[in-house]
Amino acid sequence: MSTKHYFSEAAANSLVPRALRSLVTANPHLILNEPERVVANQYHDPAKVAIISGGGSGHEPSWSGFVGEGLLSAVACGDIFASPSTKQILAAKKLAPSTKGTIFLITNYTGDRLHFGLAAEKAKAEGSGEDYLVLPATDDVSIGRSRSERVGRRGMPGHVFTMKILCAAAAEDWSFEQCVNLGRAVNDNTVSIGSSLEHCHVPGRQYQKIADDICVIGAGIHNEPGQQLVSPFPAVESVIESCLKLLCDHSDPERGFCKFAQDDETLLLVNNYGGLSNLELGALVDEVQQQLASTWSIKPVRCLSGSFETSLNAPGFSVSLCNLSASARLCDSTTATLLELFDRPTAAVSWPNLVRPSQKLVPSNKGRQNGHTNGETSVATTKQYDSMDPSLLERCIRSACEKAILAEPKLTEWDMIMGDGDCGEAVKGLCESVIRKLDEGVAAPGSVVSFLEAITDTVDDMGGTLGAIFGILLTALNNALKRQLADQGGVKDITAEIYVEALHIAVESLKTCTTAREGDRTVMDVLLPFSDEFVRTKSFEAAVVKAKERAEATRYLRPKLGRALYVGEASEQQVPDPGSWALYEILRGMAGSL
Repeated sequence: MSTKHYFSEAAANSLVPRALRSLVTANPHLILNEPERVVANQYHDPAKVAIISGGGSGHEPSWSGFVGEGLLSAVACGDIFASPSTKQILAAKKLAPSTKGTIFLITNYTGDRLHFGLAAEKAKAEGSGEDYLVLPATDDVSIGRSRSERVGRRGMPGHVFTMKILCAAAAEDWSFEQCVNLGRAVNDNTVSIGSSLEHCHVPGRQYQKIADDICVIGAGIHNEPGQQLVSPFPAVESVIESCLKLLCDHSDPERGFCKFAQDDETLLLVNNYGGLSNLELGALVDEVQQQLASTWSIKPVRCLSGSFETSLNAPGFSVSLCNLSASARLCDSTTATLLELFDRPTAAVSWPNLVRPSQKLVPSNKGRQNGHTNGETSVATTKQYDSMDPSLLERCIRSACEKAILAEPKLTEWDMIMGDGDCGEAVKGLCESVIRKLDEGVAAPGSVVSFLEAITDTVDDMGGTLGAIFGILLTALNNALKRQLADQGGVKDITAEIYVEALHIAVESLKTCTTAREGDRTVMDVLLPFSDEFVRTKSFEAAVVKAKERAEATRYLRPKLGRALYVGEASEQQVPDPGSWALYEILRGMAGSL
């Protein structure tokens, strides 16, 4: 597979806004908030349930290609393989308002759950009275029940079954509760498995090659190494046989997620990960259909094939099955009703059987030229809560950022082994943005509170799981500092005791948003011991020593949450958790300037 690209390595994430501009320019029923990378249906009806989705870019046509009448109301697009930020998701909600309720339909990855969950909570806090719900797609079968018990199965391309049927129901003016029950029923009866020959190549990132004599079974959509590495390279019939057994064998106690009775009506999707020719994909579809009929007595009533959720240019595919009959039984509907919803036409450009919006429809978003809209930026408070030496504040933050930037190569290397390779790049991007803020003078007032508020959007733009963790932590820290300083009446120098108490409150707040704890091989393996030591000793230096100790210890931890959970046994190596190490580098940089 070629690792060459027409766009330079430095332009990896600049591809996203350019691709979105192209999509909207060619399709006038769409509207774009370019700063927030949000695509919305210009004809969205606010009197109907809104279905909003999104995720990392690099999976096109998911999700921007599925926006339009009869499908998604709006989507938020993150950087390549990184979840969109909470701010982006709220911008999507603003372009697709609903008086009937909003369902955030996502694939089940930690960053997406955190950001969309926080967006739902912020939307509820506005007090408008609408219903909001996050509905994660959990169709993957590659990781069994015992390993996915806490985090749940990851979302795979089978989510398009849930998306199509749910969105059609919303367009038919189903109630919020009916839509929720329908979406859950279809998701609970959908299963997917992937296979690949090679990793995709992300422009600007290191590339880890899979040996020529290996085929990956259980490959994810973010370069996860997979559940099985089969060598020597098997015949294609054997590959399909292994995949279908994981999907259809309900006697498997680890993976019998969905039962298929002989009379059940099913849907089939064979999805191109982006790097297979249409000719080869067609032959794979034929083999899948033959084995489904001969081995499992399954004859799908509908078959989709093509690129629905890709992994950039990865030479691989996924197979998804949805038991439509079981879904109907679960939500007190009929198979005929669900099949009719699945067959309903849509204006979304990347769904088969495309139709255009009726000329009778009136755009709900008026006054936008060329389908574009400008984003809005938040403004930091001008109230002075605290006071400290501005040069010390700037020196401390700049040193922290510089340490993390220098660590980027090893963070990326480690994340290529145990994740999708974006951690180092994301941390570096965040730190470079914060340094630019420092150069603009955000530390000049000498206020920690003002500084934290000034970088809120910068942290939010980081995206991904780590970005969500940092965003929630810093927001909670800022709120805790303001409350404590307000209680003491007036502008004050922040003492160690105030920092300790505020950090403790912020960490406790963060723990309500994630199940990650010490021992799960996440950033919490450093954050929690650091916080505990800081509370115990009131010494920042002692807490940083503890942070280093715990960051080193993540080498020997088995992942229990996040994308690294889905890494196969054969690929596990003793490298630190990159998120944990990134936090340690930031703390080390701060300590060196105090």
